[in-house]
Amino acid sequence: MTDRLSKTPAGVRLGPLDQIADGAARAFVLEMRAGRFHGFVVRRGESVHGYVDRCPHMGLPLAQTLDDYVHEGAILCSWHGAVFAIEDGRCVAGPCAGGRLTPWPVMVQGSEIVTA
Repeated sequence: MTDRLSKTPAGVRLGPLDQIADGAARAFVLEMRAGRFHGFVVRRGESVHGYVDRCPHMGLPLAQTLDDYVHEGAILCSWHGAVFAIEDGRCVAGPCAGGRLTPWPVMVQGSEIVTA
C-alpha cells in the first residue's frame, strides 16, 4: 500500500483547461514514487483553484460521485454537508466551521492546468 500524499511537485501538467466546464470541478489522482496524491481542481472562468481531496471534518474525500464537488457555487462535502468557499477553501457552513481545505497550488499556463 502506498502513502497518501498531501502535495505535489511544481510543473506537473494536468491537462487542458477546457477539460473542466466553467463552474465545475475535476478529480486528479497522481501516482508518484513517494505515494499517491488525491486532489481536485475547480474552474472559475479562466482561473483554477486546487485542493487536496480530504475534508477537514473526517478526513474523507469530499465527493462520493466522481467529480461531484461543486453545488450552488460552493464546494460541498457529500458525506456530512460541509460547505467551502471556492476561492480559499474556508468552511462557511457545516460540521467543520472555522476549518478549511488544504490548498493544492495549481495555475493555468497558456491553455494547460499545471501544478504550481
